[in-house]
Amino acid sequence: MPSPRSADQPAVQPPRRGTVDALISQTERLRGRVDAVRRDTTTAGLDGRNDSQLRWQRALCDLAVHHLDDLGQHLGQLREGLPEPRTGDGGARTADAPPAEPVRPRAPRDSLLSRVGSAEWNLLTDEVVWSDELCRIFGRDPRDGGLSLDELPSWVLPEDQPVLTGMVTDCLVDGKPVEGEFRVVRKDGAVRTLHLAGEPVFHADGSTASMWAVLRDVSELRRSQRAVHETQDSFQRQRYAARAEHRLAVELQEAVLPPWRGSLRLPDSGTPGSPARDSGLDLAAHYLPSETSARIGGDWYDALELPDGQTLLSVGDLTGHGVTATSGMAMLLGAVRGMAVAGIDPGPLMDRLNQLLGVSSQPALGSAVCGRYDPRTRTLLWAQAAHPAPLLFRGGTGRALTPPGGVLLGATTGAAYTQAEVRLEPGDLLLMHTGGLTPDAGAATERLLALAPRFTAARGAQDCVRTVVEAFGDERREGDACVLIARVGP
Repeated sequence: MPSPRSADQPAVQPPRRGTVDALISQTERLRGRVDAVRRDTTTAGLDGRNDSQLRWQRALCDLAVHHLDDLGQHLGQLREGLPEPRTGDGGARTADAPPAEPVRPRAPRDSLLSRVGSAEWNLLTDEVVWSDELCRIFGRDPRDGGLSLDELPSWVLPEDQPVLTGMVTDCLVDGKPVEGEFRVVRKDGAVRTLHLAGEPVFHADGSTASMWAVLRDVSELRRSQRAVHETQDSFQRQRYAARAEHRLAVELQEAVLPPWRGSLRLPDSGTPGSPARDSGLDLAAHYLPSETSARIGGDWYDALELPDGQTLLSVGDLTGHGVTATSGMAMLLGAVRGMAVAGIDPGPLMDRLNQLLGVSSQPALGSAVCGRYDPRTRTLLWAQAAHPAPLLFRGGTGRALTPPGGVLLGATTGAAYTQAEVRLEPGDLLLMHTGGLTPDAGAATERLLALAPRFTAARGAQDCVRTVVEAFGDERREGDACVLIARVGP
């Protein structure tokens, strides 16, 4: 502590001024860099990314700035040096000598230096000496002087009074240095948090003559620390909730989408990789996650053998991410399967899906392609709702099928969805996808059509899916995507 522990101890020599100046310069440079990082986090929030992690980062930066401001303040005081105490015969202030008001450089009322003050309570003379800075911290006029140790507790919050009483007792009765914090209520109602570091000043006979202390107003610092803890807790809660939601979305998606590995095996199909006997189709599909793999969306693919011997082929995408989108996708896919089993053709099926989304408790938009393949005539009857058209590959080339009319599902009531029919040939390959393979859906179609020679050389649908994954697996996708491939058997 800057105050002598007793009259017999020599004064501590101040540090070299050049060393302190260098530390101050380093602190100022570091403070500027931290402040730049803080401005970057604020700018990120203005860009629409004001999430819990950014709030936590800003709170950490604010706390770091407060610490650096305090460090710079203390180094500045160290550079200015403490005043020489009044001396008695031996050169050091004794308990019998009258205490002196510390002489420090005058600080502006709202500067950092105004947050630190000193006090001394003399037990022998009952004299109280407070610095002007400490009076201002308490909201008092320096001309009114400081508070005695008897008056001080009345300014302290009741729950913090035992802390102050314990520190005063330890210092004055036990003669120990003390340190702690308590909150005071000023006359204007403002609550300030003060950090006290004090020590006893001993009389020549060894008794405690006075208590000397430095008090810092750490209200802003503690407020910043609370902000860090609160934003960190909020961030951790949101991150835990996001992980739980992601896990639930994945489980729901895996429960709804067909759990195929390799070629899709419909009922009564042959061995994996061989064409299904009843459907005459070799089928394979793949789900491609988003770039972060955390944005589970409402994309789906499906193939289902129907009671009349036909095969349902469907891909689609529901707007949104997370459990809401995945549960909506499950509802929509269930409706598609149910209506297809009931024998409803693709066009009317799309009409009913549009009505379903229109009355859903969680409004959403969706796009989809749905087709019924008849193996007896090798014809595909299909409809679409604002979705990329299926791609047909034949003889080493590919083209997009001409889409029938259809708008986004859930966009408007009473929309009409027409259907189209296309006759397929042995060896034809039909590719359906959800459009999220690349950010540019048009570019994705061109790149898929360019894979025609590789599809022709492929041994089966699963090899074709591997080709698509190799071509698009490393894409930086904002959302997820699905691809479904059906190859017509001989």
